[in-house]
Order: sequence, then C-alpha cells, then structure tokens
Amino acid sequence: MFEKAFLPLLVAVIIAGILDGPSLGANWKWDGDGFDWPVIFMIPLALFGMAYAFLFMPIIKYGERKLFLNAMRDEEADLKVLFEGFKTQYLNIVLANLIVFALAAVGFVMLIVPGIIVVCRLVFVPFLVMDKNMEAMKAVEKSWQMTRGYGWTIFGMGIISFFVFIAGLILCFVGAIFSLMWIHSAFATFYAIISAQNNDDNPIPILGVNEEK
Repeated sequence: MFEKAFLPLLVAVIIAGILDGPSLGANWKWDGDGFDWPVIFMIPLALFGMAYAFLFMPIIKYGERKLFLNAMRDEEADLKVLFEGFKTQYLNIVLANLIVFALAAVGFVMLIVPGIIVVCRLVFVPFLVMDKNMEAMKAVEKSWQMTRGYGWTIFGMGIISFFVFIAGLILCFVGAIFSLMWIHSAFATFYAIISAQNNDDNPIPILGVNEEK
C-alpha cells in the first residue's frame, strides 16, 4: 500500500501535525493579585485554541482517516480529502467529535476504565461519518455495534500504537511521522475489514486485493 500512496499519506500526516499546533491553546496562571497584562492577553488566545480544537481540527482529523481508508481500499489517495469535510460534513463532524469527547470525558471521570471502554468502542466514528455519511448519533451507535466483541483487540492495538509512536520519537523524532502513518493504516484496515463483514453490499479490496461478490 505504501508503495502506491506513500507520498500523499506522508504529506497528510505532516499537514495534520502542523495544523494541530494552535489547538494546544495557551497556559496562564493566577498569582493571587489578579491577572497581569500578558495573562489577560493569553486568555483570548486560549479560547481561540479551544475553538480551533473543536471547530477546525476535527474536520482535518476526520479527513485524514478517510484518506488512509481510501489508501487501504486501493483507491485514489487525494490530499483534497483532508479538507472535504468543510464542504460536505462540517456540522456533522463537529457534533460527532463533541459527542465522543463528552462520552469519553464522562467515562474517564468514572474511574478511568469506562473512559477507555468508550474510546475503544467509538474508534470507528470518524470512519463512519466520512465513509457512510452517517449522522453523528447514528455513527456513535453504529461504532458501538461494530466494535462489539473487538474491544480487547482495539485496546491491544492502542497499546501497541503507543509503543510504536514512542519508538518513532526515539528514532530522531522524524520516525514519529512514519509511526503515525502505520497507526492510521492499521486502524483504517481494521475498520475496512469489520465494515465488509457488516455489509455484504460493500466489498472492500484490502491492500490491492480485489474481491468480487
């Protein structure tokens, strides 16, 4: 797969990484005597970072998932897919991201384990929104249904992905880019396989192997 779509996937990961910077927001502190001028300046910057993180970056991240899915299906990996959601699914993506974030946050408040379960079971939401054009809540419900019985597999993939990413950082930092490419490819492939099993009308060619009904 990387032989055919390596360059666009590499560029997509780099673009998403660069654009993710402003979503980190800003830090400020309270010194007990009130805010000084730099701190007051940082407050709107932090608010901008939050708005950026919830209203802009999800569209890029969802587009990135779709781009990798296209590559896993041996379809054209066009970088325009990164920004496709702005024209076709903007409100739906934002809402889906907020729902997943809220459910995961509630789960983590409830002694962490429920949050991990929610994250694992809703891992397919971005793919479903972009691939099936599902509404936010339907994508959440469908992801929960599709991942039934695969929770431990997804959790294991997450653990492996963590160590793969750390290994990439250790390898002169640049290796993190290739680690992210591998991680995105793994989850896109996993979704494609499960999706094919759940929908006989949507046969998916994986890694260039075309199957006919």
